Amino acid sequence: MFKSLSKLIGGDPVRRQIKPFLLRVEAINALEPQMQALSHEALRAKTQEFRARLDQGETLDDLLVEAFAVVREVAVRTIGLRHFDVQLIGGMALHEGNIIEMRTGEGKTLVATMPIYLNALQGKGVHLVTVNDYLARRDARWMGAIFHFLGLSVGVLQEAARTENGRKAFIYDPSRVSAQEDVHQMRMVDRKLAYAADVTYGTNNEFGFDYLRDNMAHSMQARSQRGHNFAILDEVDNILIDEARTPLIISGPSHEDPELYIRMAQVVKQLNPEDYEINERDRTVSLTEIGEDHVERLLGVPLRDPDRPEDITPEQARLLGHLEQALRAQFLFKRNKDYVVQGGRVIIVDEFTGRMMSGRRWSDGLHQAVEAKEGVRVRQENVTYATITLQNYFRKYEKLAGMTGTAMT
Repeated sequence: MFKSLSKLIGGDPVRRQIKPFLLRVEAINALEPQMQALSHEALRAKTQEFRARLDQGETLDDLLVEAFAVVREVAVRTIGLRHFDVQLIGGMALHEGNIIEMRTGEGKTLVATMPIYLNALQGKGVHLVTVNDYLARRDARWMGAIFHFLGLSVGVLQEAARTENGRKAFIYDPSRVSAQEDVHQMRMVDRKLAYAADVTYGTNNEFGFDYLRDNMAHSMQARSQRGHNFAILDEVDNILIDEARTPLIISGPSHEDPELYIRMAQVVKQLNPEDYEINERDRTVSLTEIGEDHVERLLGVPLRDPDRPEDITPEQARLLGHLEQALRAQFLFKRNKDYVVQGGRVIIVDEFTGRMMSGRRWSDGLHQAVEAKEGVRVRQENVTYATITLQNYFRKYEKLAGMTGTAMT
């Protein structure tokens, strides 16, 4: 009732937003006979013409009507599909960085070709982000014919398959035909070349993980991505709502010496009751002054500078960190209650269900401290090298747009 009343008083806000697009739709339709009369070569030459006009000071908005008309005509000639007027409106909304709602079967893939082409004219790259490998590969092969006709290169990232040289990436190449579906009309290339293409298709995880790998690279030449200009997210609600705070994490083994864990385990086993204080409620254990002196005698090195106890060296901080975990392992974590030892491994016991949690490990060196305490092999801990949420990654784009079948919902 209130929704209907607000529309009656102020009008439908969506219709008000669409109204300016309708004039452009008329202009695009008026150009259709002119585009149909062009030869393949003349139509293909429009890309260079548009880029020259951009260099001369025109904006993407100035080129929008002609560029959309060109893409519509090329789509008819290459894949046999013609953009409907409502799809032209969807393309304009995407170009302006909006989220559009289109149900399954209404042609989201075709709609995206127009703003992709228009923004790719800048030469900064456009990313089309999908939710799975199949859609990225399918859309790139299907719509790649349009972009290839217009002289644009199309790259595809693939996360499922791997090669000896790393993760797969392809460039759309219609001359390549193979019995294998995975490489039909695709030529395998270095990942950096896929990002150097005018248009790059891939999944949200692939773009995010490549960003993390680039931040771990030792040189600019080793990086894959070249910037974050414009991205269109397919199923945007899935990516930016359902998985928005899902962290992408690259982890690996730490380079900590297992011997230090073993040494600290031996030290804390020699402590006396007056050397430490246990707080069961907060699950903490700390050394007393007597305990610190005792530990320093056992280690043969000072834990702090007696004249400036607040200033500690990196080596002292490392020792104190290992000592803290060794104390927790020795005095707070009990065998057959917090963990069990089976087959030479420390297995965590869930405190609520009592079930063993195989494969789970405590972080920050605690698991290694417990392994050292129990005299089993100390396995390297995994440390986080780089992490980012999908939400924060996509904030890096200068312009972002999305498509979904459930935007209003």
